[in-house]
Amino acid sequence: MIGLISATSAGAAARDRLAAAWPDRVRVYGGPVGEAVRAAFAECEQLVCFLATGATVRLVAPLLASKAADPGVVCVDEGARFAVSLLGGHGGGANELALEVAGLLGAEPVVTTATDAVGLAGLDTLGLPYEGAVAAVSRALLDGEPVRLDAESAWPLPPLPTADHGACTVRVTDRDVTPGEREVLLRPPSLVVGVGASRGVPEEEVLDLIAAALREAGLSAASVAELATVDAKSEEPGLVAAAARLGVPLVPHPAGELAEVPVPNPSEAPRAAVGTPSVAEAAALRGGGELLVPKRKSARADGRPAMATCAVVRRPARGRLAVVGLGPGARDLLTPRAVAELRRASVLVGLDQYVDQIRDLLRPGTRVLESGLGAEEERARTAVAEARAGHAVALIGSGDAGVYAMASPALAEASDDIDVVGVPGVTAALAAGAVLGAPLGHDHVSISLSDLHTPWEVIERRVRAAAEADLVVTFYNPRSRGRHWQLPKALGILAGHREPGTPVGVVRNASRPDESARISTLAALDPATIDMMTVVTVGNTATRTVAGRMVTPRGYRWQESTPEETS
Repeated sequence: MIGLISATSAGAAARDRLAAAWPDRVRVYGGPVGEAVRAAFAECEQLVCFLATGATVRLVAPLLASKAADPGVVCVDEGARFAVSLLGGHGGGANELALEVAGLLGAEPVVTTATDAVGLAGLDTLGLPYEGAVAAVSRALLDGEPVRLDAESAWPLPPLPTADHGACTVRVTDRDVTPGEREVLLRPPSLVVGVGASRGVPEEEVLDLIAAALREAGLSAASVAELATVDAKSEEPGLVAAAARLGVPLVPHPAGELAEVPVPNPSEAPRAAVGTPSVAEAAALRGGGELLVPKRKSARADGRPAMATCAVVRRPARGRLAVVGLGPGARDLLTPRAVAELRRASVLVGLDQYVDQIRDLLRPGTRVLESGLGAEEERARTAVAEARAGHAVALIGSGDAGVYAMASPALAEASDDIDVVGVPGVTAALAAGAVLGAPLGHDHVSISLSDLHTPWEVIERRVRAAAEADLVVTFYNPRSRGRHWQLPKALGILAGHREPGTPVGVVRNASRPDESARISTLAALDPATIDMMTVVTVGNTATRTVAGRMVTPRGYRWQESTPEETS
């Protein structure tokens, strides 16, 4: 929950804009400002104060407890010109909140945390539990000193400018070790604890068993990602409470699925009770991995039979592949989600000219693998291979990566051993349509005229189908030096079903500095003026030119006014 506090009518106006945008995330505090700040500080995870920074500092100073416990505080000035991350930039999430607030209010975000100011990923912001000399190692990274990365298991971390040697170390490990004097330990969520239990098992018995198993195996509880069990035990109070105490989910699996998992120590007792010869080992191994602690039973001081069993598995690291659409080229049409993925990736794969567009957004330490035109399949294979190696990878394409771009070859190459995230982008058809007016107001289709990957016979059949169906058609890859006859052929097919005066929109380099656009007609368009940087949109039988803009109505009856429909 985000607490909102203001002292003036101008501040209240900006406050209300946030409240309207985030109705489920915020709580507005009224009354005397001092009382409002104290209440919000105690009740909320974050605060946005529409106050002077000095006043905000004086109000929150007596309330400070610790870096780990204090909420993040963002301060916004009276004119809503700046959103300043004032307190808890990393731990309290104030840096990210300042960016969000600035985006909504049209303000300038001000982030003063040293790592954020220079684009480094903060060691305490990677989403992993951490221990050790965060300040000292961060200082070394900021000063450009060599910092060694010791990853005992691959994990998809954001980019860090690390080296093969150095006095400081970032160590990725799930082992129960103590950090060195100039070392930071990052704890990956690599351990799954399978648990079985009798009805009424005490919470403490489960926790003591897990603690003993981890301790004797030399494993860190901070790397436990989940407790896994059979579905019949999903609501067992002792297991539910133990998972809550550990801060991890209790993940149930159907008994039939667990019965199919090979285990070293099956037993007839759980088969009779819940329908599977193994609960602890099978539940831990359900997603694959290395069995580090075979099934063991709890020990009870009073000598009564054990009520809990557990097993521990180290699951394989899953790399992460984000397929990112960069939009048509203009920076303001690059989505915030795309920017976040670019900054999260430790490996970037893409066409060299697209890499140049966003190189300034990459964090220090990002490894860039770029190649020239015509190497789409190679880039897709490279991106998937890097993800399989455990890295966080961004594979970039123009427009939307799923439209004539890199998503298709990448996903055809990828299997279920990596996590894949799709990040949509503004397509060339949409960017060109916005320039032309509203040519895509009714059913429409995009067709690439390049026969490098598709036989011309197939392309021609699709053009004929679109012509007969009276669809608005956007042609991608309309004409190149080696392909000069396809566009006239396609336009001729459409001309057999549409009037000569049908509007045709031509946009070159949509959204880029040298953008140009014009509206012609099906009869007047000269295909020789078109090149590969151009998108050609041909209207349907209802498309008209209105005040110099190309418009396709939402219905075919121009004279009837219809209620607005949601889409």
